[in-house]
Amino acid sequence: MPRSGGVYLQLYERLRDDITGGAYPFGARFPSKRTMAEESGVSIMTVEHAYSILCDEGYLVSRERSGYFVAYRDTDLLSVPEEAAPALLPLSVPERSESLPYALYARTIRRILTQWGTRLMEKSPNEGLLSLRQAISDHLARIRGFRVSPDQIVIGSGAEYLYGLIVQLLGRDRVYAVEDPSYNMIQRVYLSQGVTLDRLPMGTDGVRTDALWNSSASVLHVTPFRSFPTMITASASKRHEYISWVGEDNRFIIEDDYDSEFSPSSKAEDTLFSLSSNERVIYVNTFSKTVAPSIRAGFMVLPASLVSLYQSRCGFMSCSVPVLEQVLLEELLTSGDFVRHINKVRRSRRRSSPV
Repeated sequence: MPRSGGVYLQLYERLRDDITGGAYPFGARFPSKRTMAEESGVSIMTVEHAYSILCDEGYLVSRERSGYFVAYRDTDLLSVPEEAAPALLPLSVPERSESLPYALYARTIRRILTQWGTRLMEKSPNEGLLSLRQAISDHLARIRGFRVSPDQIVIGSGAEYLYGLIVQLLGRDRVYAVEDPSYNMIQRVYLSQGVTLDRLPMGTDGVRTDALWNSSASVLHVTPFRSFPTMITASASKRHEYISWVGEDNRFIIEDDYDSEFSPSSKAEDTLFSLSSNERVIYVNTFSKTVAPSIRAGFMVLPASLVSLYQSRCGFMSCSVPVLEQVLLEELLTSGDFVRHINKVRRSRRRSSPV
């Protein structure tokens, strides 16, 4: 089902599906922009915008004076030798200030205190405020391209807390695979839960194919966008390979979507959750990067098939995020302030990115 959006997004989605469906094999020359414009009945500018996104996401590659060529290849073609991941970037480089402006934060808090009053002192539902979960659901539909019920969303105090809930949900008798290297806290949380961990080495565009398919893991934890500390973003081919892997019996992917909202691309990054239809991808995100590090709040989106199991195994646990913070996030999402902040940071990143 195509996302709602401009003509260029509809063209992008059609061409992306043609590429992944095999209509244009790996290495094939893609139609010129003029030819595509004539065949599709759209302007060359529209085609140029769609091609730019396909290049950004790794479906196409542009070669000077030669045109566009298909860079996506399916799992069957990924058995070729892979290069090792590049050397880690220095961690001493200071990050830009990308938190929500304090004046906006303070103004929103004052409005909430006035309007909500003593209701802020009431206990939150265990999964989080329904109004916040609805706001997140609406936001994901508009920005990330997938539609989920608020019942599929669980609010928790940061990603590490949610990782622990996922272990309780899926069970400790599984092997959990993580990227190697990866954010140290991911491994520490899983080890503290007593699970068996399999560290899968990274290639240039994500987990190495040989390591992935030879692993005994039934749960794969990946960060497709700017995995820390390598800063590797999974290519389109790799993302579809992950989805192919999870298609096996009783496997699950935990998609850690930290920081992808700030992608300088003109279109939000495709998520594994939105690309997959097999009901076995759990999506995790937080607001500590997009709002402020002090906001210890995140959420996970469960496949509909896991909601009942979650309720029976974890539904008794109280929500770990204060009501005030939940209402703050709801206000930012419903007012449009959150999206405006995201777009401002993305524009700033595009201006500062090397051409």
